[in-house]
Amino acid sequence: MDTADTQIGGRIKRLRRQRRLPQAELAQALGISPSYLNLIEHNRRKVTVPLLFAIAGQLGVEPGELVEGDEGRLVGDLMEAFGDDLFADSDITNLEIRDLAHANPAAARAVLRLYDRYRHLAAGTATPAAQGGAEPFHLATEAISDFLQLNGNHFPALEDAAERVRADIDSSGDSFESGLRTYLFNVFGLEVRLASLPHGIARQLDAGGRQLLVSDLLPAESATFLLAQHLGNLSAAGEIDAIIAAANLPEGDAPALARNVLSSYFAGAVVMPYGPFLRACRDHRYDIERLGRRFGASFEQVCHRMTTLQRKGASGVPLHLVRTDIAGNISKRFSLSGIHIPRHSGACPRWNIYSAFLAPDRINAQISEMPDGRRYFCIARTITKGDYRHNAPRRYLSIGLGCAIEHARELVYSDGIDLAGDLQVVPIGTGCRNCPRLECGHRAHPPADHRFRFDERVRPVSLYGRMS
Repeated sequence: MDTADTQIGGRIKRLRRQRRLPQAELAQALGISPSYLNLIEHNRRKVTVPLLFAIAGQLGVEPGELVEGDEGRLVGDLMEAFGDDLFADSDITNLEIRDLAHANPAAARAVLRLYDRYRHLAAGTATPAAQGGAEPFHLATEAISDFLQLNGNHFPALEDAAERVRADIDSSGDSFESGLRTYLFNVFGLEVRLASLPHGIARQLDAGGRQLLVSDLLPAESATFLLAQHLGNLSAAGEIDAIIAAANLPEGDAPALARNVLSSYFAGAVVMPYGPFLRACRDHRYDIERLGRRFGASFEQVCHRMTTLQRKGASGVPLHLVRTDIAGNISKRFSLSGIHIPRHSGACPRWNIYSAFLAPDRINAQISEMPDGRRYFCIARTITKGDYRHNAPRRYLSIGLGCAIEHARELVYSDGIDLAGDLQVVPIGTGCRNCPRLECGHRAHPPADHRFRFDERVRPVSLYGRMS
């Protein structure tokens, strides 16, 4: 067995440089020549499994971290960007894009940030940052999405902090919700009280800073999560500050947004402690609704927590998660499964995250096949956000969760589905601009670098299905 086709050379070189380890020194520790290691780092020699394990040991990482990284997502994002008409005459090949992502991911991400800026400028979006103001919030959200992806959506320091706090809460002997309120009062002097807050406000401190007011219109799991998130801001402030300081986030809104994201991460870790939650996932085969009932969490909260189970030696199924509204706007995206979620546009309309809107509150399962032939097992379900008021406005969203097809049997939702056959496979793409499926009747845009070929005698069902 070897890993010749995984393009891990660039990853080995990057990790070696990050550790300030000379090539000759690493080669000596591995018992190979510096020239052979140089060939490996340039993907010109195969890496056997024993050598892979030896390299991982010397670099202090798990072997899987050398084979599996975020380059696949980076390649997809770059292809999406280079599919823009801006590059129509550039003759950039997919191979060149892959080489850029694998050999120099830092430069590749810089290209993406530059393209993000171009898109907002082209759309006429004002950029206060250019005038000394804050970074536009939508650019900050992309930076946070990249930040989570780079960290695998797993933060050991926050997990440790959450476990310490949860142990203290559980030692009180009360239920978790009651113990959480007791902990906030005993440690931080905060009294939690339900209150009738102004519309749109879920939680706030009173003027004296002694009462934490929570809206009495919130669902119980949302109220508990907000308390746990506020606790994270107080008890894990040092850990959160350290993570943000070490991150390469742009100036402006991104650090503040990261603080909110990390305190929410802490909340999920307190409500659903790592060890018990991972065991429950395995015991109940990732049954989201059953886990939500056991841990007092919402459907979305459970899905999020499942994506964070990446502790070395005790990891869960590598999952992807995406959230979209009914108009196709993707507001959350993260992928450990390997599937590419579009960065600048809506996902493929064949994906079940959209068809889920046709059957609200029901879990929709799908075997999705990407253009490269890789298959994924995906589930999707709609959720409704809003408060408990008569005629309160509602937000309708769809949550998608999935894994590579080889992990599908670990999920209860795969029962009764023929995972090996082709009859239930749905071909999907990564967006019309860089999807090669010319015959697709769902096309909203032509592929990049393709031109129309009209024949007045024949009118195809799909205008974009007849192209040169």
